[in-house]
Amino acid sequence: MTAAINRVLGFVMLIRPVNCGMMGFAVIVGAALAGNETLFQLHQGLFLGFATGFFLTAATMTINDYYDRKIDAINEPRRPIPSGLVRPNEALAYASVLTALGFASAALTNWQSLLTASFSWAVFVLYTTKGKSTGLPGNLMVSFCIAVPFIYGGFAVGKSLLLTTSIFVATVFLSNTGREITKGIIDIEGDKENNIGTIAVLCGEGKAAFAAAAFYFSAILLTPIPWILGLVSFWYLPFVALTDFGLASASIALLLNPSREKARKAKSQNLLWFSIGLLAFVTGTLH
Repeated sequence: MTAAINRVLGFVMLIRPVNCGMMGFAVIVGAALAGNETLFQLHQGLFLGFATGFFLTAATMTINDYYDRKIDAINEPRRPIPSGLVRPNEALAYASVLTALGFASAALTNWQSLLTASFSWAVFVLYTTKGKSTGLPGNLMVSFCIAVPFIYGGFAVGKSLLLTTSIFVATVFLSNTGREITKGIIDIEGDKENNIGTIAVLCGEGKAAFAAAAFYFSAILLTPIPWILGLVSFWYLPFVALTDFGLASASIALLLNPSREKARKAKSQNLLWFSIGLLAFVTGTLH
């Protein structure tokens, strides 16, 4: 019985459910940014949009672990595939089912949603199979996939891309690129073994920390713009101020000590700051 439970937990761990939930929530945030009245309606597009974000993220997380199984054997040996909880061929079959569920949800929404979901999924698969070894270009591919659900949310409820959404997408893109560069510091040993050309591998941890901080602070500089332009309410300010303070503090700490341990801590902390940033934009649109 214990072995069976561990197997089930392995499949759950494989998809990183917190990440999947956040991507599904990102679609809802995108819908709110496109028009906050959608949050007060039982809009079918919201449910389908969440499902699309959740399932396609789960699929890409699984595909990523399949291709990263040799790297994870060094960097993260407790992950489901290197630990033996999930076999590689099972992971691929699992990813296929999750992909089908994600595309079905998108197809039931509208053609714009299906097109956007398909393109995003293709970009992530390209990153996993080819782009990861390129370093910064690969980081940018991941950031595109992280940012696109906010655009997708508007499409899911029949809205077009607005200025508020565009600024938020740019903020997400820049800050996540900083997080990806930070992750390169954590994974430097396995990346060296597998010829992954991250900034940390090519230039060292110190320069990688500087590059990550540059992206974080670029994102911070964008955050006042929605308030200055009158696109959000007062309630945007306290949440975004907390997010900016957290990102800035983590960046400075990493610059002072660009070690693997500090990078791991910054990566985890910044996920919390990103979540608070989501709340900033959601509450800011409720006026």
